Amino acid sequence: MNIFKAAYCRVFQFVFKVALPLLPYRDPELIVKIDDVAGVLKNNYKRKPLIVTDKTIAELRLTDGLTDSLTANGLDYSVYDRVVANPTTDNVAAALELYNSDGCDCLIAFGGGSPMDCAKGVGALVARPKKTLGKLKGILKVRKKIPLLTAIPTTAGTGSETTLACVVVDSKTRHKYAINDFPLIPRYAVLDESVTMTLPASVVSTTGMDALTHAIEAFIGKSGNKSTRRDALEAVKLVFDNLTASVEDGTREARRNMLIAAHKAGRAFSKAYVGYVHALAHGLGGKYNVPHGLANAVILPIVLREYGKAAQGKLKKIAVYCGLADKSTPKAEAAERVISKIEEMNARFGIGKTFDCIDERDIDELAAHADKEANPLYPVPVLWSKKKLKQMYLKLKNGEV
Repeated sequence: MNIFKAAYCRVFQFVFKVALPLLPYRDPELIVKIDDVAGVLKNNYKRKPLIVTDKTIAELRLTDGLTDSLTANGLDYSVYDRVVANPTTDNVAAALELYNSDGCDCLIAFGGGSPMDCAKGVGALVARPKKTLGKLKGILKVRKKIPLLTAIPTTAGTGSETTLACVVVDSKTRHKYAINDFPLIPRYAVLDESVTMTLPASVVSTTGMDALTHAIEAFIGKSGNKSTRRDALEAVKLVFDNLTASVEDGTREARRNMLIAAHKAGRAFSKAYVGYVHALAHGLGGKYNVPHGLANAVILPIVLREYGKAAQGKLKKIAVYCGLADKSTPKAEAAERVISKIEEMNARFGIGKTFDCIDERDIDELAAHADKEANPLYPVPVLWSKKKLKQMYLKLKNGEV
């Protein structure tokens, strides 16, 4: 990266860091049980939510507890259950049409990050009916209050129930982009482990690694504050201590702790941002529909090792906090222990090291999108150019290059 662009990126990031305490971030109010959602809606004078979810959740009837509770409390509802992994602008348009035609007055996102992103997209367009999602892409372009949004995560990974981001894929171009604004933060979040108990191990593992990625990228970046660093460290330790049990044993305690980990990681990265792991992963999700958690899991150790000395100091702090090293351990060794721990978890969960789906003819386009997404917004430990990002996509395709 040339010196002028690098200087611009760092100045941009510094301004955001200084402004962080002044920005209107808020945490969603927590609801412990799904049965309590109906009462919260009634207290807010809402009468008909649109439940936004996906086909698998609908087929597994995971929403039955919610819908039964709504009905028992005299509330009507509509359901949009066609959200796909890496939700598209077509998904948002279809859900918005149902919201309007059925006279809904609030939103419930039920599922992982995809239903939450779709619900946020609907809310953004309700608030700004004369805009398209493409026109709202970027930072602080919604600027109006969206309908009351309650998020019920069924996976412990995305932390979307805490964030101001809506990530969608353009149905025509397959370009994946984010809409970031404070009104998109859900008003309420339900952390009820009962809805996670039937998830397959493959989903639990990749979404858990997604939460780990959020926490680590938030911690090692150059933004954030004492609060985000505390949330990030606690989230990393919760993942290291609970994800294997959550995948292999599926205990309620482990699943509950993973929901807390994802929530803390979401709080951390919503303020401190992420890094090149996400920039690279979004390209794979948009172009090849690679699930976001899987993409992050594969990319995370590769990027951390590529950062080299720039990330070793903070990775050592993670290692010490999580009991992987002590204060006398050299930085490089402590950092390697964290990276090795991630690789060991990936191997145990059957997560690979490369992506055969990457077409070398697409790499220039993928790198351009990653460069545009990450620079200058993401306060990464070391700045990479488009050329470097191309090299990373080649590494993700072929292994070492």
